[in-house]
Amino acid sequence: MSHQLINHSSDLKRLRDEGYDIEIKSGHLLVKDVPYVNSNKEVKRGILVSVLTLAGDVTTRPGDHVIYFAGEHPCNQDGSEIIQIKNNSCRNTLGKDIIIDHTFSAKPTCGCYEDYYAKITNYVEILSGRAQAIDHTVTAKTFPVVVPEEEESVFNYIDTASSRAAIDIVTQKLKLEKIAIIGLGGTGSYVLDLVAKTPVKEIHLFDGDTFLQHNAFRSPGAPSIDELKTKPRKVTYLKNLYSKMRQGIVIHETTVNEENVEQLRGMNFIFLCIEGTKKLIIEKLEEFAIPFIDVGMGVYMVDNSLAGIIRITSSTPTKHDHLRNRISFSDSDDGNNEYAQNIQIADLNALNAALAVIKWKKLFGFYVDLDHEHHSTYTIDGNTLANEDKV
Repeated sequence: MSHQLINHSSDLKRLRDEGYDIEIKSGHLLVKDVPYVNSNKEVKRGILVSVLTLAGDVTTRPGDHVIYFAGEHPCNQDGSEIIQIKNNSCRNTLGKDIIIDHTFSAKPTCGCYEDYYAKITNYVEILSGRAQAIDHTVTAKTFPVVVPEEEESVFNYIDTASSRAAIDIVTQKLKLEKIAIIGLGGTGSYVLDLVAKTPVKEIHLFDGDTFLQHNAFRSPGAPSIDELKTKPRKVTYLKNLYSKMRQGIVIHETTVNEENVEQLRGMNFIFLCIEGTKKLIIEKLEEFAIPFIDVGMGVYMVDNSLAGIIRITSSTPTKHDHLRNRISFSDSDDGNNEYAQNIQIADLNALNAALAVIKWKKLFGFYVDLDHEHHSTYTIDGNTLANEDKV
């Protein structure tokens, strides 16, 4: 209920997005870590407490201009009490785990506070302004880690990046039930890094390989030598890494083949990030009517420098007639596949993944899509991005 109330109330949400450490408890708004000066001219931190006036799960205009404070009595920088706001000093319990020491009154010139953002920031300015005169670095905007309530989110802490940017509604377009990443090498692991930060409920990882030393140099993060010595499966290593941030990562320690391809049925989207033949998987995805993106990279040596092309090919149930012209369906390399080179560079893997994820977000309406391209290539030497197979 606490996070729901904050998310539904623009004034509370603004306070949280700007970095204030706020909490809703027993019908009160608590603002923690507010700097102030005590009688010894020391900078301390206290808690502002205000009664909340609500209409269901949304705040309304504050019922009064009074606020409570937990801590020593705030003073001017010379140690004298701030008498302009002094109302009453008496230790009191307002609710469970809410104990205050003082009551302050700072009535605005208009007679009332428009919302809780105006009320809180006014009191914060009065208290922290004196503290900043002693130490200009102190602030009430501490940007604490926000832990979500149980079953509120797939994340282990709230996505305040979306709320601060005011794109929560747009982000919800990516709240899919299931997606899969097939192949967790260089590009696939970066796809996971980006997708893990979206509200997809389940991210299924398919890869049967071991995470070895060379993988550390073309994947996000920085594994320790002790982690490398254990030779974990790629999917296990990556699940452990991203489970620090979110839930819903499902691992499959295997490649996709005839025996398990049915596990892809029911996925909302798939990223195909493997080398070699993809014929079986792509034909099944077409049969299952599952949209997907296939990535490819061909990097080669030219006069002791690297050149090459990055490819992003999209397929949807309504647009997939271009695939045979863009992706090799051959079981063997005939020597003419420009993406057959296996040179992998972390920045190119990351770029390939970023372009693929951007296109995925376009397909689901997160980004505006004017060209509706289903095949893109980035050429390194000319820094050229080309869009083809447009709808």
